[in-house]
Amino acid sequence: MFPLARDGQLPSLYTAALNFWGSPMKRVVAALAMLGFCVGSVAADIRSEHAEKTLEIYRTILEVDTSKNTGNTPRVARYLADELIAAGFAEEDVRILPKGDFATLIATYHGDGSSGRKPILFLGHMDVVEALDADWERPPFKLTQDDVNFYARGTIDNKFGVAQLTSTFIRLKKEGFVPDRDLILAFSGDEESGMTTTRMMAYETPALAEAEFALNSDAGGGDLTADGVAVSYNIQAAEKTYATWEVTMRNPGGHSSRPRDDNAIYDLADAIKAIEAHRFPVQWSEMTLSYFQKVGQKMGGELGDAMLQFAYNPEDEHAAERLRREPSYVGTTRTTCVVTMLRAGHAENALPQSATATVNCRIFPGVPVEQIEAELKKVVGNADAEFVLLGDPTESPISEIRQDVLAALSKAVHARYPGLDLITYMESGGTDGMHFRKAGIPTWGISGVFMNPDEMFAHGLNERVPIKAFYDGLDHWSVIIRELTGGGAR
Repeated sequence: MFPLARDGQLPSLYTAALNFWGSPMKRVVAALAMLGFCVGSVAADIRSEHAEKTLEIYRTILEVDTSKNTGNTPRVARYLADELIAAGFAEEDVRILPKGDFATLIATYHGDGSSGRKPILFLGHMDVVEALDADWERPPFKLTQDDVNFYARGTIDNKFGVAQLTSTFIRLKKEGFVPDRDLILAFSGDEESGMTTTRMMAYETPALAEAEFALNSDAGGGDLTADGVAVSYNIQAAEKTYATWEVTMRNPGGHSSRPRDDNAIYDLADAIKAIEAHRFPVQWSEMTLSYFQKVGQKMGGELGDAMLQFAYNPEDEHAAERLRREPSYVGTTRTTCVVTMLRAGHAENALPQSATATVNCRIFPGVPVEQIEAELKKVVGNADAEFVLLGDPTESPISEIRQDVLAALSKAVHARYPGLDLITYMESGGTDGMHFRKAGIPTWGISGVFMNPDEMFAHGLNERVPIKAFYDGLDHWSVIIRELTGGGAR
């Protein structure tokens, strides 16, 4: 493939072919290959106004570091608000609500009310996880690309969804589309940290509380094999409970020239190794068994066989262990806890007086947070270990899929991958959706992305999204909105 120009357009087919190939025959081959890329590989016209606007929004918000300590989510919210207002949204319908150092963006696309139905929410988050420049192969806060992928922090989590939703609202507004009910963008500002803005929207914003349901751009999407074969489209209908503890060991300390047998860092190291070795019991629901049955049939091979074995006999230890070794699927079968941060000591020439590990857990639905804390204490086996639960963990219910949502989503997905299975699943991570579900608003994660889950480096180094997935997803939300809201042009 030829790399895209910075403005998102391909060079002309003839010129690009001349520049790249020498002989006349090779020029013909190059032109045909590029035409295949434009027409066959990418469903949407990447030179369209909608494509260019989506890429412009995507690049702009990716190149603003919105990790938790920067205070930049209000800046991104302002930019997105200005784009919506420039497209024809009334200023009073585009609100920025501050919350501490963060902000939310709430934008209402008014319908004509002909259906008599309540609004639909469209969720996303503007913040990202921190990214250290020195660790990345590419600058984390500059949109770069190769022949296959876009790279930057947030390319998939979740500025992909924010850009695509915002651009879709702009597109529909310019086309004169009038939905039969109100549509509301609800973008949070600290989903990756405290979720204070999410809680404000879900529990303290009356206009959002009236919604009939919510569609979340930060979850779901299609799975591809390494060869690009579509396996399934996954609808997030439930989430594990997110809970974090700080585990601290304390000690009188002393001079480093006089070591003692007990040491806070060594004691903490023992606790960490015990947590690492612990396996929480295998758990399942009808939703997860159905998911593994359908995905296993499509995937095949050793992993697919393990999925099928688990689906038909979840007490099969061999199958459960095989799934545990797979990062993309371990969270679907059990509670997981992992050490993510360390803090210890106060001077290089002093014995540590304290040592703390941050332990992040994703708890299987229905399991109380208190039960996991009790199990961790038993695993650590040190009565002096101090456990402090951070924040207020949110347990949320399963959202049973609605037939109208499924039908609309099927039309969008099958336009790209005819006949592909749509499967509900439980998210091993956590999203804004948990709070809206808890607030009584059914929520489904239905991202427009299709990619290999093993290539999804959200929260990790060199986060990326396939260029093809970006352009193929341009019509995803407009198809769904039109199907769910009827309406028409003015």
